[in-house]
Amino acid sequence: MIKLNINNETDSLKSVLLGIAVSNGPVPTAEECYDPKSLMHIKSGTYPTQDNMIFEMKELEYVLKLNNVKVYKPKLIPNYNQIFTRDIAFVINDKLVKSNIIPERGREFNAISDIIKLIKPKKIIELPKNCHIEGGDVILYDKYVFIGYYDGLDYPDFITARTNKNAVEAIKELFPEKNVKSFELRKSNTNPYENALHLDCCFQPIGKGMALIHQESFLNDSDFKFIENLFGKSNLFYTTNAEMVAMNCNVVSISENIIITEKSFTRLNNWLREKKFKVEEVSYAEISKQGGLFRCSTMPLVRG
Repeated sequence: MIKLNINNETDSLKSVLLGIAVSNGPVPTAEECYDPKSLMHIKSGTYPTQDNMIFEMKELEYVLKLNNVKVYKPKLIPNYNQIFTRDIAFVINDKLVKSNIIPERGREFNAISDIIKLIKPKKIIELPKNCHIEGGDVILYDKYVFIGYYDGLDYPDFITARTNKNAVEAIKELFPEKNVKSFELRKSNTNPYENALHLDCCFQPIGKGMALIHQESFLNDSDFKFIENLFGKSNLFYTTNAEMVAMNCNVVSISENIIITEKSFTRLNNWLREKKFKVEEVSYAEISKQGGLFRCSTMPLVRG
Protein backbone atom coordinates (compact mmCIF):
# COMPACT_ATOMS: atom_id res chain seq x y z
CA MET A 1 0.00 0.00 0.00
CA ILE A 2 0.99 3.60 -0.56
CA LYS A 3 0.76 5.88 2.49
CA LEU A 4 0.14 9.21 0.84
CA ASN A 5 1.88 12.22 2.37
CA ILE A 6 2.21 15.60 0.66
CA ASN A 7 2.26 18.83 2.66
CA ASN A 8 4.47 21.02 0.51
CA GLU A 9 6.53 21.13 -2.68
CA THR A 10 9.96 20.70 -1.11
CA ASP A 11 10.12 17.89 1.46
CA SER A 12 12.24 14.92 0.41
CA LEU A 13 10.50 13.22 -2.53
CA LYS A 14 9.98 9.51 -1.86
CA SER A 15 7.63 8.37 -4.63
CA VAL A 16 6.10 9.93 -7.72
CA LEU A 17 3.83 9.17 -10.65
CA LEU A 18 5.78 9.99 -13.81
CA GLY A 19 4.15 10.44 -17.19
CA ILE A 20 5.05 8.47 -20.32
CA ALA A 21 5.66 9.56 -23.90
CA VAL A 22 5.50 6.15 -25.57
CA SER A 23 2.76 5.96 -28.22
CA ASN A 24 1.96 9.63 -27.77
CA GLY A 25 -0.23 9.74 -30.86
CA PRO A 26 -0.02 11.76 -34.06
CA VAL A 27 0.79 15.46 -34.14
CA PRO A 28 -2.51 17.19 -33.34
CA THR A 29 -4.13 19.61 -35.71
CA ALA A 30 -4.52 23.25 -34.74
CA GLU A 31 -8.19 22.58 -34.01
CA GLU A 32 -7.29 19.74 -31.64
CA CYS A 33 -4.94 21.83 -29.49
CA TYR A 34 -6.02 22.73 -25.97
CA ASP A 35 -3.13 25.03 -25.04
CA PRO A 36 -1.60 27.99 -26.93
CA LYS A 37 2.03 26.85 -26.72
CA SER A 38 1.30 23.58 -28.52
CA LEU A 39 -0.70 25.59 -31.04
CA MET A 40 2.26 27.91 -31.62
CA HIS A 41 4.61 25.02 -32.34
CA ILE A 42 2.15 23.21 -34.58
CA LYS A 43 1.74 26.35 -36.67
CA SER A 44 5.51 26.83 -36.88
CA GLY A 45 6.23 23.16 -37.68
CA THR A 46 8.32 22.67 -34.53
CA TYR A 47 6.03 20.37 -32.52
CA PRO A 48 8.18 17.77 -30.69
CA THR A 49 8.76 14.29 -32.07
CA GLN A 50 7.85 11.25 -30.01
CA ASP A 51 11.47 9.98 -30.03
CA ASN A 52 12.73 13.26 -28.57
CA MET A 53 10.06 13.26 -25.88
CA ILE A 54 10.81 9.65 -24.91
CA PHE A 55 14.51 10.52 -24.64
CA GLU A 56 13.81 13.51 -22.39
CA MET A 57 11.49 11.58 -20.09
CA LYS A 58 14.08 8.80 -19.74
CA GLU A 59 16.61 11.44 -18.64
CA LEU A 60 14.16 12.76 -16.04
CA GLU A 61 13.43 9.24 -14.78
CA TYR A 62 17.16 8.56 -14.49
CA VAL A 63 17.70 11.66 -12.32
CA LEU A 64 14.72 10.79 -10.11
CA LYS A 65 15.96 7.26 -9.52
CA LEU A 66 19.51 8.50 -9.00
CA ASN A 67 18.08 10.47 -6.08
CA ASN A 68 16.31 7.39 -4.65
CA VAL A 69 12.81 8.36 -5.75
CA LYS A 70 10.43 5.45 -6.41
CA VAL A 71 8.85 5.96 -9.83
CA TYR A 72 5.36 4.75 -10.76
CA LYS A 73 3.97 5.02 -14.29
CA PRO A 74 0.48 4.85 -15.84
CA LYS A 75 -0.63 1.98 -18.03
CA LEU A 76 -0.16 2.67 -21.71
CA ILE A 77 -3.07 4.02 -23.73
CA PRO A 78 -2.03 3.66 -27.39
CA ASN A 79 -1.87 6.88 -29.42
CA TYR A 80 -2.71 9.09 -26.44
CA ASN A 81 -0.83 11.87 -24.64
CA GLN A 82 0.01 10.69 -21.10
CA ILE A 83 2.94 12.98 -20.32
CA PHE A 84 1.39 15.42 -17.85
CA THR A 85 0.32 13.26 -14.90
CA ARG A 86 0.25 16.21 -12.50
CA ASP A 87 -3.18 17.26 -13.68
CA ILE A 88 -5.19 14.05 -13.39
CA ALA A 89 -5.04 13.95 -9.57
CA PHE A 90 -3.24 15.57 -6.65
CA VAL A 91 -2.40 14.72 -3.06
CA ILE A 92 -3.14 16.96 -0.08
CA ASN A 93 -1.92 15.55 3.24
CA ASP A 94 -2.82 11.85 3.06
CA LYS A 95 -5.66 12.07 0.53
CA LEU A 96 -5.71 11.84 -3.25
CA VAL A 97 -8.17 14.12 -5.01
CA LYS A 98 -9.31 13.00 -8.44
CA SER A 99 -9.29 15.98 -10.80
CA ASN A 100 -12.23 16.93 -12.98
CA ILE A 101 -10.20 17.58 -16.11
CA ILE A 102 -11.19 18.65 -19.62
CA PRO A 103 -12.99 15.90 -21.61
CA GLU A 104 -10.11 15.61 -24.08
CA ARG A 105 -7.99 14.15 -21.26
CA GLY A 106 -10.65 12.06 -19.61
CA ARG A 107 -9.02 8.65 -20.16
CA GLU A 108 -5.81 9.48 -18.30
CA PHE A 109 -7.09 8.75 -14.79
CA ASN A 110 -8.22 5.23 -15.73
CA ALA A 111 -4.63 4.47 -16.75
CA ILE A 112 -3.45 4.77 -13.13
CA SER A 113 -5.94 2.21 -11.78
CA ASP A 114 -3.11 -0.09 -10.62
CA ILE A 115 -1.72 2.72 -8.49
CA ILE A 116 -5.15 3.68 -7.16
CA LYS A 117 -5.55 0.10 -5.93
CA LEU A 118 -2.53 0.67 -3.65
CA ILE A 119 -4.34 3.51 -1.87
CA LYS A 120 -7.04 2.93 0.75
CA PRO A 121 -10.44 3.80 -0.79
CA LYS A 122 -11.30 6.15 2.07
CA LYS A 123 -8.24 8.22 1.13
CA ILE A 124 -9.55 8.96 -2.38
CA ILE A 125 -11.79 11.97 -2.98
CA GLU A 126 -13.96 12.55 -6.03
CA LEU A 127 -15.27 16.09 -6.43
CA PRO A 128 -18.74 17.07 -7.72
CA LYS A 129 -18.93 17.45 -11.50
CA ASN A 130 -19.32 21.22 -11.31
CA CYS A 131 -15.90 21.51 -9.65
CA HIS A 132 -13.41 21.86 -12.48
CA ILE A 133 -9.80 21.47 -11.35
CA GLU A 134 -6.42 20.20 -12.53
CA GLY A 135 -3.42 19.40 -10.35
CA GLY A 136 -1.20 22.01 -11.98
CA ASP A 137 -3.36 24.65 -10.31
CA VAL A 138 -2.82 23.23 -6.81
CA ILE A 139 0.36 24.09 -4.89
CA LEU A 140 0.99 23.12 -1.26
CA TYR A 141 3.00 25.28 1.11
CA ASP A 142 2.68 23.73 4.57
CA LYS A 143 -0.42 25.34 6.12
CA TYR A 144 -1.36 26.91 2.78
CA VAL A 145 -2.99 25.41 -0.28
CA PHE A 146 -2.56 27.81 -3.19
CA ILE A 147 -5.02 27.36 -6.07
CA GLY A 148 -4.96 29.06 -9.47
CA TYR A 149 -8.38 29.59 -11.07
CA TYR A 150 -10.38 31.73 -13.48
CA ASP A 151 -13.78 33.22 -12.69
CA GLY A 152 -14.65 35.52 -15.60
CA LEU A 153 -18.06 35.45 -17.28
CA ASP A 154 -16.21 34.22 -20.38
CA TYR A 155 -14.93 31.13 -18.52
CA PRO A 156 -16.65 28.74 -20.97
CA ASP A 157 -14.81 30.38 -23.86
CA PHE A 158 -11.37 29.50 -22.52
CA ILE A 159 -10.14 25.94 -22.99
CA THR A 160 -7.16 27.16 -20.97
CA ALA A 161 -9.38 27.84 -17.92
CA ARG A 162 -9.01 24.53 -16.08
CA THR A 163 -10.00 25.37 -12.50
CA ASN A 164 -13.10 27.23 -11.35
CA LYS A 165 -14.31 28.88 -8.16
CA ASN A 166 -16.52 25.88 -7.30
CA ALA A 167 -13.42 23.73 -6.96
CA VAL A 168 -11.72 26.30 -4.74
CA GLU A 169 -14.71 26.28 -2.38
CA ALA A 170 -14.83 22.48 -2.37
CA ILE A 171 -11.15 22.22 -1.36
CA LYS A 172 -11.80 24.70 1.46
CA GLU A 173 -14.58 22.49 2.80
CA LEU A 174 -12.61 19.26 2.42
CA PHE A 175 -9.48 20.59 4.13
CA PRO A 176 -10.65 23.06 6.81
CA GLU A 177 -7.28 22.81 8.59
CA LYS A 178 -5.58 24.38 5.56
CA ASN A 179 -5.45 28.04 4.62
CA VAL A 180 -6.73 27.88 1.03
CA LYS A 181 -5.64 30.95 -0.93
CA SER A 182 -6.81 31.33 -4.55
CA PHE A 183 -5.23 33.41 -7.31
CA GLU A 184 -7.03 34.36 -10.52
CA LEU A 185 -4.81 33.76 -13.56
CA ARG A 186 -4.57 35.39 -16.98
CA LYS A 187 -5.98 33.26 -19.81
CA SER A 188 -5.62 33.12 -23.60
CA ASN A 189 -6.47 30.32 -26.00
CA THR A 190 -4.04 31.49 -28.67
CA ASN A 191 -1.17 33.53 -27.16
CA PRO A 192 1.20 31.67 -24.79
CA TYR A 193 2.69 35.01 -23.66
CA GLU A 194 -0.69 36.04 -22.25
CA ASN A 195 -1.71 32.71 -20.74
CA ALA A 196 -0.92 30.99 -17.47
CA LEU A 197 -2.26 27.51 -18.16
CA HIS A 198 -1.86 26.52 -14.50
CA LEU A 199 -0.59 28.14 -11.32
CA ASP A 200 2.62 26.10 -11.53
CA CYS A 201 3.39 27.81 -14.84
CA CYS A 202 3.84 31.13 -13.05
CA PHE A 203 4.59 30.33 -9.39
CA GLN A 204 6.56 27.68 -7.49
CA PRO A 205 7.83 27.53 -3.88
CA ILE A 206 11.36 26.18 -3.53
CA GLY A 207 13.78 25.54 -0.68
CA LYS A 208 12.95 27.27 2.60
CA GLY A 209 10.78 30.32 2.08
CA MET A 210 11.77 31.02 -1.53
CA ALA A 211 9.80 30.90 -4.77
CA LEU A 212 9.81 31.47 -8.51
CA ILE A 213 7.15 33.83 -9.88
CA HIS A 214 5.87 35.63 -12.98
CA GLN A 215 4.02 38.78 -12.05
CA GLU A 216 2.03 39.41 -15.23
CA SER A 217 0.30 36.01 -15.04
CA PHE A 218 -1.76 37.17 -12.06
CA LEU A 219 -4.94 39.03 -13.00
CA ASN A 220 -5.16 40.78 -9.65
CA ASP A 221 -2.16 42.72 -8.39
CA SER A 222 -3.31 42.04 -4.82
CA ASP A 223 -2.68 38.31 -5.36
CA PHE A 224 0.85 38.96 -6.58
CA LYS A 225 1.47 41.32 -3.64
CA PHE A 226 0.26 38.64 -1.22
CA ILE A 227 2.95 36.26 -2.46
CA GLU A 228 5.57 39.00 -2.49
CA ASN A 229 4.76 39.88 1.12
CA LEU A 230 4.62 36.25 2.23
CA PHE A 231 8.00 35.27 0.79
CA GLY A 232 9.80 38.64 0.69
CA LYS A 233 11.18 40.23 -2.48
CA SER A 234 14.73 39.05 -1.85
CA ASN A 235 13.52 35.43 -1.75
CA LEU A 236 11.75 35.56 -5.12
CA PHE A 237 13.10 34.87 -8.60
CA TYR A 238 11.12 37.09 -10.97
CA THR A 239 10.77 35.50 -14.40
CA THR A 240 10.42 37.47 -17.63
CA ASN A 241 7.60 36.83 -20.11
CA ALA A 242 9.93 34.72 -22.26
CA GLU A 243 11.11 32.74 -19.23
CA MET A 244 7.52 32.10 -18.17
CA VAL A 245 6.65 30.74 -21.63
CA ALA A 246 9.79 28.58 -21.49
CA MET A 247 8.41 27.23 -18.17
CA ASN A 248 11.10 28.51 -15.79
CA CYS A 249 8.64 28.28 -12.87
CA ASN A 250 7.79 24.65 -13.62
CA VAL A 251 10.70 22.98 -11.87
CA VAL A 252 10.34 20.11 -9.41
CA SER A 253 12.06 19.81 -6.04
CA ILE A 254 13.56 16.49 -4.95
CA SER A 255 14.23 18.04 -1.56
CA GLU A 256 14.72 21.46 0.03
CA ASN A 257 18.22 21.52 -1.45
CA ILE A 258 17.90 19.69 -4.79
CA ILE A 259 15.92 21.00 -7.77
CA ILE A 260 15.43 19.56 -11.27
CA THR A 261 15.48 22.29 -13.92
CA GLU A 262 15.95 22.59 -17.68
CA LYS A 263 19.56 22.92 -18.73
CA SER A 264 18.83 25.97 -20.90
CA PHE A 265 17.52 28.03 -17.94
CA THR A 266 20.88 29.79 -17.52
CA ARG A 267 19.74 32.80 -15.48
CA LEU A 268 17.57 30.70 -13.16
CA ASN A 269 20.17 27.97 -12.67
CA ASN A 270 22.86 30.51 -11.82
CA TRP A 271 20.52 32.15 -9.30
CA LEU A 272 19.70 28.78 -7.72
CA ARG A 273 23.38 27.94 -7.34
CA GLU A 274 24.00 31.34 -5.76
CA LYS A 275 21.27 30.37 -3.26
CA LYS A 276 23.20 27.12 -2.53
CA PHE A 277 20.82 24.70 -4.28
CA LYS A 278 22.08 21.58 -6.00
CA VAL A 279 20.76 21.92 -9.55
CA GLU A 280 20.00 18.77 -11.54
CA GLU A 281 19.92 19.95 -15.16
CA VAL A 282 17.80 17.85 -17.54
CA SER A 283 17.07 18.38 -21.24
CA TYR A 284 13.32 18.96 -21.49
CA ALA A 285 12.94 21.70 -24.08
CA GLU A 286 11.01 19.49 -26.52
CA ILE A 287 8.36 18.50 -24.00
CA SER A 288 8.16 22.16 -23.00
CA LYS A 289 6.70 22.85 -26.45
CA GLN A 290 3.46 21.26 -25.22
CA GLY A 291 3.08 23.82 -22.44
CA GLY A 292 4.42 21.81 -19.52
CA LEU A 293 7.70 20.89 -17.88
CA PHE A 294 8.96 18.95 -14.86
CA ARG A 295 6.21 19.67 -12.36
CA CYS A 296 3.55 18.99 -14.99
CA SER A 297 4.89 15.52 -15.76
CA THR A 298 5.34 14.42 -12.13
CA MET A 299 2.65 13.81 -9.54
CA PRO A 300 4.22 13.27 -6.08
CA LEU A 301 2.62 10.65 -3.87
CA VAL A 302 4.90 10.68 -0.83
CA ARG A 303 7.24 13.32 0.59
CA GLY A 304 8.83 13.45 3.99
